[in-house]
Amino acid sequence: MTRVVLDISRLISRVRHFTPSGVDRVEMAYARGLLEAYGDALAFSAVHPSGIYGRIARPAALAYLDELDRRWANSESRKGKRSLADAAPWISRLLPRNAGVGSADVLVQVSPHHLHHPDKVRRKLGREQARFVCMVHDLIPIEFPEYARPGGAALHERRMATVAELADAVIVNSAATGASLARWIEGRGLLPPPIAAALLGTQAIPEAAPRDDRQARPYLLCLGTIEPRKNHLLLLHLWRSMAERLPAAEIPRLVVIGRRGWENEQVLDLLDRCPALKPFVEEVNSCGDGDLARWLRGANALVMPSFTEGFGMPIAEALSVGTPVIASDIAAHREVGGDAPDYRDPLDGPGWRDAILDHAQRGPMHRAQMTRMKDWHAPDWPAHMQIAVQLIENCARK
Repeated sequence: MTRVVLDISRLISRVRHFTPSGVDRVEMAYARGLLEAYGDALAFSAVHPSGIYGRIARPAALAYLDELDRRWANSESRKGKRSLADAAPWISRLLPRNAGVGSADVLVQVSPHHLHHPDKVRRKLGREQARFVCMVHDLIPIEFPEYARPGGAALHERRMATVAELADAVIVNSAATGASLARWIEGRGLLPPPIAAALLGTQAIPEAAPRDDRQARPYLLCLGTIEPRKNHLLLLHLWRSMAERLPAAEIPRLVVIGRRGWENEQVLDLLDRCPALKPFVEEVNSCGDGDLARWLRGANALVMPSFTEGFGMPIAEALSVGTPVIASDIAAHREVGGDAPDYRDPLDGPGWRDAILDHAQRGPMHRAQMTRMKDWHAPDWPAHMQIAVQLIENCARK
């Protein structure tokens, strides 16, 4: 059987965190999926927080994965980070051991962790004498540097240069991301490695009852980090306009769930200081899986007006529980949502307003989407892993 090593550097770097990020969940899904596919032929490795690369003792790795699952499931009541003293036993148990030369066929990495250090990647590939399969989630900092943190474009270019030079094959989360990656590599005069698109599996949403908001006005939900490319500004200006022009009883609520990101002065000023929005907009910066399930199941619709995305997980999560979606008309969103959502240009304010008010009232547009939704099927991890395993096997046979 093919000998596979999964780099779980990202998960180990999150040893003090209670709540997972999207990339954390992907790395966990690969740990579980590759265990099912390869069993004892799967090993775990990492670049430890101390800087050492090596294999993680299998019992320690499996115990840590179980610990993370428990921690994530109970994250609703926990804020901030674990203390360093509390995390120290795990940091010690997860200290890497030596990796033997020639002991693996394929090394898999699905997070961007340390990809901006090509020398580290070369060293670990040399230690393993393995081919390299990695995942690319998006090229947004390169294609839209105005939406990245300062220096983000240069950092991501270093990551993609590592992929272009060292990857034997690449998994991407959408055909849109794959096209962006191939275009970027070809633009450097290089031949792209084999690229396989596999939609990320939809996280199972707990069977929680919707929030008990029967006496309150209906609400629409915006889910994701508050950052410029998510286009929260459009939504807040629309709600401010509705507050000025419509009777209060006709205005739905907007619930914004996500931590505050960067380069967001206008959005944060509106959230913090606009009195017209106070009765209608609620901001939730931290939300566990149970609360998220209640918000999703109780919403009249999810709104996702992003200018660009690599995937669009909130769309899949909403549709999977029968909540309609209004989304920006971009390629990644259409890959996830298919024909089910109502799509609007991210700059079409009147179009968004009309769709929002229709869904708030469960009008004709809302009812039509509920019908279309019956033909939508959620992307799942077994289908994703089938594509990933085939790519790994093809790579091993080179």
